[in-house]
Amino acid sequence: MALLSFLGAIQEVTGSCYLVETRDGSRVLLECGMRQGGRREEEEVNARPFPFDPGSLDAVVISHAHIDHSGLLPRLAAAGYRGPIFATEATCELMNLMLLDAAHLQENDAAWENKWRARLGKPPVQPLYTTADAEKALSLCRPQPYGAALEVAPGVIVTFHPAGHILGSAIVEMELHDHHLTRRLVFSGDLGNTCTPLMRDPTPLSRADVVLLESTYGDRNHRNSEETLEEFAEILQKAHRDGGNVLIPSFAVGRTQDLLFYLGRFYQEGRLPQQAVFLDSPMAIRANAIYARFAEEFDPLDRDLLRAKGVKRAEDWLPVLRMTPTPEESMAINRIKSGAIIIAGSGMCTGGRIVHHFKHNLWRQECHLVFPGFQAQGTLGRRIVDGAGSVKVLHQRIAVRAQVHTLGGFSAHAGQSQLIDWVQHFDHHPELYLVHGEREKMLVLQQTLHERLNWTATIPERGEQIAI
Repeated sequence: MALLSFLGAIQEVTGSCYLVETRDGSRVLLECGMRQGGRREEEEVNARPFPFDPGSLDAVVISHAHIDHSGLLPRLAAAGYRGPIFATEATCELMNLMLLDAAHLQENDAAWENKWRARLGKPPVQPLYTTADAEKALSLCRPQPYGAALEVAPGVIVTFHPAGHILGSAIVEMELHDHHLTRRLVFSGDLGNTCTPLMRDPTPLSRADVVLLESTYGDRNHRNSEETLEEFAEILQKAHRDGGNVLIPSFAVGRTQDLLFYLGRFYQEGRLPQQAVFLDSPMAIRANAIYARFAEEFDPLDRDLLRAKGVKRAEDWLPVLRMTPTPEESMAINRIKSGAIIIAGSGMCTGGRIVHHFKHNLWRQECHLVFPGFQAQGTLGRRIVDGAGSVKVLHQRIAVRAQVHTLGGFSAHAGQSQLIDWVQHFDHHPELYLVHGEREKMLVLQQTLHERLNWTATIPERGEQIAI
């Protein structure tokens, strides 16, 4: 029988990684994600040698471009991997954007650290990986269309299905032919919230022997999307009355495009009081262009709505949008004390331009800070959401006096009921394993699956290996 090893995103939400090995000798890595959170522990784990020989792999399969699913591909290539990397066409384009950006950040962080280390007489550190490593990994990418079965290694056939999470995101169906035995492994990837704009709903599948199910929001359902939109509109109105700015930390790929779609909708309805929306993220600006190229993959209703307005891109129906790709344009935003909506990365406030805007706005009680998505444990965003009175930003401690809002209804992840609705489409109860979620949320989902479907779900341990 084939073997499956659980190597990452096990009882946590980052660092997705699983190894599939057949008795005939095929070895396929499913995901190669970076652990995120900004803590020393994550940095140390990311820098450790892989728990397998990269050169022995036949193929790598990636569900989508987010760094917690693809971010260690440059390290894999640097460590000797030379085989193909399979992903959807849009995912390959987005990885080209995100991995090069990640490498640039790694190099800059190492250079900054080494300035201080040199003054202290300490030896220099090396970046986790370099731009050359990222380029080497990207040269191995082999884009694939949705719905096409492909033999990625002897006896291992992979089909990608729309997951509805971000552009190009996929549910991975893996058919394993091993010593005349056929087994089917399905990895949900990150399943999308069915209310997410632009994206199609996750594809229901009916056949599987083993299912790996993400559980980011396994403990709860998201708020109704229309109620969330109303709350968002009210926050914008209140910020306008208070005379402050609105800060929105946002992931460059996925969440930002959703926000621009919603803000454009408010503008078209005459419900956007702010006269300036700044997209202060070079990566998000480039991601918008990729989204525009793949507009045919959008949900048909949203695509038709945009076309009815005479635009091809969601941001085009938001005339007050201003894009600020250069550092000088970004710094100029900080001269604006009121009336601006500032969308900037990173989504969990672990770096990026949003922390610079915190320096100028977080301590002002007339300002509003809106978190439109999940904040992982250990991140700056999570500390603020949990009620910290002050936080350390750019080596300075700053009071948190801005009004803080969380809008869970904007999540690009499926909520609990959506997860259960997707998994119950399988014809019979497969072996079900919960991954990509914090343990307490997994426990709630595990219990709910038992109560609603009478299904048993297993929560694996890191490094655990099972027979498929």
